[in-house]
Amino acid sequence: METVAEPAAGAHRFASLAGTATVQTLAEIRPRAEPRLPTGLEEFDRVLGGGLVPGGVVLIGGDPGIGKSTLLLQALARLSEHVSTLYITGEESGEQVALRAQRLQLDAGGLQLLAEINLEKISAVLAGTRPRVVVVDSIQTVYSEQLTSAPGSVAQVRECAAQLTRAAKQSGHSLILVGHVTKEGTLAGPRVLEHIVDTVLYFEGETSSSFRLVRAFKNRYGAVNELGVFAMTERGLRGVSNPSALFLSQHGQPVAGSCVLVTQEGTRPLLVEVQALVDSAHGNPRRLTVGLDAARLAMLLAVLHRHAGVVCADQDVFVNAVGGVKIGEPAADLAVLLAIVSSLRNRPLPQKLVAFGEVGLAGEIRPAPRGQERLREAAKLGFTHALIPKANAPKQAIDGLTVLPVERVDEAFERLRELD
Repeated sequence: METVAEPAAGAHRFASLAGTATVQTLAEIRPRAEPRLPTGLEEFDRVLGGGLVPGGVVLIGGDPGIGKSTLLLQALARLSEHVSTLYITGEESGEQVALRAQRLQLDAGGLQLLAEINLEKISAVLAGTRPRVVVVDSIQTVYSEQLTSAPGSVAQVRECAAQLTRAAKQSGHSLILVGHVTKEGTLAGPRVLEHIVDTVLYFEGETSSSFRLVRAFKNRYGAVNELGVFAMTERGLRGVSNPSALFLSQHGQPVAGSCVLVTQEGTRPLLVEVQALVDSAHGNPRRLTVGLDAARLAMLLAVLHRHAGVVCADQDVFVNAVGGVKIGEPAADLAVLLAIVSSLRNRPLPQKLVAFGEVGLAGEIRPAPRGQERLREAAKLGFTHALIPKANAPKQAIDGLTVLPVERVDEAFERLRELD
């Protein structure tokens, strides 16, 4: 496909995004602790690393209707009580934003609003009002008169993001950019946006569910892979103080094919129920996962056959992480295998059992990071037994929790039989 080459008017601006200075040695530079600006939404501040940073640029993406605009309007409404804020909307009119604020019952009388998509006009307003916090919803709608392409094109998104980032670094205001996502769930437009901003956040969750997850994939001012959990209510998004309760099903009695995993999301340990269903295959056996890596499931089934003697070659295997959470760490391996064997044999696992550990191709169970924090979280929520890698065994006993350390997959099933 042929495209018209854009003029190189804005190409030189990328070099000054982080500011310029004279040459110094690293020993001469005295780093300063940037003061945080809490948004008043505890879960949002957790993902940001404690709050907004002056001059910091945050990019937040998510599916349409997931709650990005709602969350940012709530945050700006609280911030406007203490500092000057500006909400720049390019997708909605001022009346639509006001109706949302009224529906959410927000006290946003001091929040400044600008319905504009022209970059030059936006820059003039920023220079004149000098707000402390700015939200641009969304960056794909903003265009510059110096370029001839339409809003949302690669050139426009790159140039407008670069200009707004440079203005934030120079004036010191915190900038939040809202980005569209593709069908695959990644940020639309050029990937350069993820490189020039300081923080990248993603909204996760099904629009049919009331729960939303905000995950940090990049953060120059805090931990990555941090997770914030929200519940969508009539008055907007509310933080969930005990997110483990969301991902644990409440069974009246023990059921087969269920195992509780202690996973780690950033600095927060979470308890998630992993469910498996193993059934006779009609035709080619299927392997399907929701919230877990499908390729890793095939590997785990091979390990289960070779090193534990459990055959699932003629079975359909379905694995699901309850609550819509996505688990990417290999420490979920042991819990997945336990759930699969439990479903295959139609024998429930002990009700107060948790498990975690990475399973290797040789059948060994490798340790998981932050094992002590995982065990303490499980004990706090009333679990009495933990099947874990031997390398994660605590040196001191944890009150109320019996630790079952194992080194291999077959040994894990032997320890389970001892509990029956």
